[in-house]
Amino acid sequence: MLLVVDSATAACSAALIDGSDVIDERHELVGRGHAERLVPMIEELLAGRRPTAILVDCGPGSFTGVRVGLAAAHGLAIGWRVPLSGYSSLAAVAAAARAAGAAGELAVALHGGHGQLFVQIYGGEPLTPRDELRSLLPEEAAALVSAHTVFGSGAEDLVAARGYGKAHDTLPRAAHAALLPEPLRSFAPKPIYGRAPDAKPMP
Repeated sequence: MLLVVDSATAACSAALIDGSDVIDERHELVGRGHAERLVPMIEELLAGRRPTAILVDCGPGSFTGVRVGLAAAHGLAIGWRVPLSGYSSLAAVAAAARAAGAAGELAVALHGGHGQLFVQIYGGEPLTPRDELRSLLPEEAAALVSAHTVFGSGAEDLVAARGYGKAHDTLPRAAHAALLPEPLRSFAPKPIYGRAPDAKPMP
């Protein structure tokens, strides 16, 4: 039984999955406050059950949300002595879109900081990334992303900047991890920030 933890975006969620089956899940749109909500949510979900492994959303997304999820997942993995791995928030959105019937190449755009979007293209069967993760202004992303349909919290911004296409406003949730092929749920459990930190080291 796998515990999945996802707090990298404005959503906060946890799920128990067995292979591709979702046993139980909790999902809330919290915006902020992941640190206060995540651990009680996991405790409520588990209800005394103990997972044999943990999977965590490593980002990109909110710097704080990414760190909260990873800290919780690392702490639980150490306490329970179970393996820990990670996945990308963009891959989770792409996998959910594919499962809902989206065919061909999928564009995913999530809100980043400073008005930028985290953008990546997925395609193939099984699902794989077609390019590198980039953090771009909507106008910059519009010049590079040609897929007609865009998924994610930043989809509407990208479609508006491009002037055509269809946007599906969605966020990753822990249960979506059940849809990921094995290579996309076997990342090292460390942050995927998607862009350089705002703070600069002293010279």
